[in-house]
Amino acid sequence: MTRNNANELLDLIRILGFNMFDAVLFLDTHPRNQQALEHYKQYQQLMDQATKEYTTYFGPLTSDDVNVTNGWTWGETPWPWEREAN
Repeated sequence: MTRNNANELLDLIRILGFNMFDAVLFLDTHPRNQQALEHYKQYQQLMDQATKEYTTYFGPLTSDDVNVTNGWTWGETPWPWEREAN
């Protein structure tokens, strides 16, 4: 994996996050809409996969993504925005 792949993966995570947020706004006013629920679930699965891939190769995106089996590694890798700037 290269830095370009990291940026592409971050872009994908942002797109998926936007889609999920958009679905949440709709579901707030239409909580029983099955099509919207399925849309949200689909994007949630894609987000989980993309986040897992990112954290595996490039480190945690949030403190929730830290693997604590080897200690607290939150600050050991460059932050996502630091990676983009290089």
